[in-house]
Amino acid sequence: MTGNKLNSVQMRKALISVFDKTGIVEFAKSLHSLGWEIISTGGTSRTLKEEGIPVVDIADLTKFPECFDGRVKTLHPNVEGGILSVRDNENHKKQMCELGIEPIDMVVCNLYPFKQTILKDGVSHEEIIENIDIGGPTMIRAAAKNYRFVTVVTDPEDYEKVIGELNEHGDTTHKTKEWLAAKVFIHTSHYDALIADYFSKKLDIKYPKTLTLTYEKKQDLRYGENPHQHAAFYTSVRGTEGTLTHARQLHGKELSYNNIGDADGALETLKEFDEPTVVATKHANPCGVGSAATIAEAFQRAYEADPVSIFGGIVAANREIDAETAQEMAKIFLEVIIAPSFSLEALDILSKKKNIRLLQLDNIGKTNRDTLKAKTVLGGMLIQNSDTELLNQEDVKIVTKRQPTDAEMRDLLFALKVVKHTKSNGIVIAKDLCTTGVGPGQVSRIWALENAIRQGRDNITGSVMASDAFFPFPDCVEAAHQAGITAIIQPGGSVKDQESIDAADKYGIAMVFTGMRHFKH
Repeated sequence: MTGNKLNSVQMRKALISVFDKTGIVEFAKSLHSLGWEIISTGGTSRTLKEEGIPVVDIADLTKFPECFDGRVKTLHPNVEGGILSVRDNENHKKQMCELGIEPIDMVVCNLYPFKQTILKDGVSHEEIIENIDIGGPTMIRAAAKNYRFVTVVTDPEDYEKVIGELNEHGDTTHKTKEWLAAKVFIHTSHYDALIADYFSKKLDIKYPKTLTLTYEKKQDLRYGENPHQHAAFYTSVRGTEGTLTHARQLHGKELSYNNIGDADGALETLKEFDEPTVVATKHANPCGVGSAATIAEAFQRAYEADPVSIFGGIVAANREIDAETAQEMAKIFLEVIIAPSFSLEALDILSKKKNIRLLQLDNIGKTNRDTLKAKTVLGGMLIQNSDTELLNQEDVKIVTKRQPTDAEMRDLLFALKVVKHTKSNGIVIAKDLCTTGVGPGQVSRIWALENAIRQGRDNITGSVMASDAFFPFPDCVEAAHQAGITAIIQPGGSVKDQESIDAADKYGIAMVFTGMRHFKH
């Protein structure tokens, strides 16, 4: 009997083996009503039989029992040969007849829940290992490779489309088969990347020879940085607590690409602070940061630090937004407000502003210490671990004759936390736990300082200054003195450090070296 003859007299066969049984009973019933023979495994077989759907057990096809606690079920030539045989290849058809292998025309399979397993609290390594699927990926990859002849379905959302085409055409179209095959390889690459990531973290493999990163789409975006650019927002699978991917939007229109980028900048800065703090950002740079006894006072400080740049900006707070704070926020145009919660009164006040986006983020202060930072470049990608340190206390040195006062030291550390998240070259000037001037992203450090001084105007006098990197010349110290700055914190490390120290001593400025640079390009 030839392969064509065999196919003509036998029902088309669908192999169904799914962990996620959403919609599978209805799908199988539809296949059966269309004259398909259903082959199935283990729990899927039991589920279908309980619904009165005729099922051929996989062991009847393989002539071999499921074994090793179900680890081996479908790894058999009768299965893989039935999936992989090329139906218009005469040699393949001949071999199928000789070996008694019948074609399998559809594979419906989704995999063991590896992702759900690694996300479980207190899950053991043994349980994780048992949830690495072997037979499932083998079947769907085989079916996807042979998509010209085999329909492969891994997503319950596609059941309706497949049944619709079977009803209309008697088979799925070539276009659909190819599309479903592409989904398989996207799915299995994601699955394997999660496994690789699990072992890399378990074994502390930071930078493997090859790197596969996997993310899940959270939402499509209207456009990217500019209207002519396409964009989407993707989330990591693990380690997302306290990040924007966990935020719940309470009000306002959809977030844009720029909103998300800028909000992330505000959030990263905010995580440096434990006391009630508000961070205002513009283009992902802090423009006003204030700490105080209450969140209302903190917001007022952040606003007064730069009442111009905060307009249309992003505001992040690490305490609940109450009615008092909301009243002040409502007076200006803000794109986004992020906070751990909003009081009912605050929500009522702010919701009257149509376009403002309100994001509630639980555990807003949580830091993700093992998060990698990635930056794409033409033809490649740069990877580094996050900059989670502020300074090494053992390396901190007071290098000038005058020591900073306790109040100055408090403000120096405050300013250092802010400049760490300011684009390089970055300068932050602060007083009384509030920024008085921020100079981000200049090609010259003196220009960054001059911009910060210009922003602060008369408020600069009596402030302290933080620099993200060393001073190559004493000109920054001289400009700081002229503006009324009394203390400076910087990494040190320049061949001309002594010139800056001498200038500070000349003007009675206290200077602290941290020994730790914080570039943020």
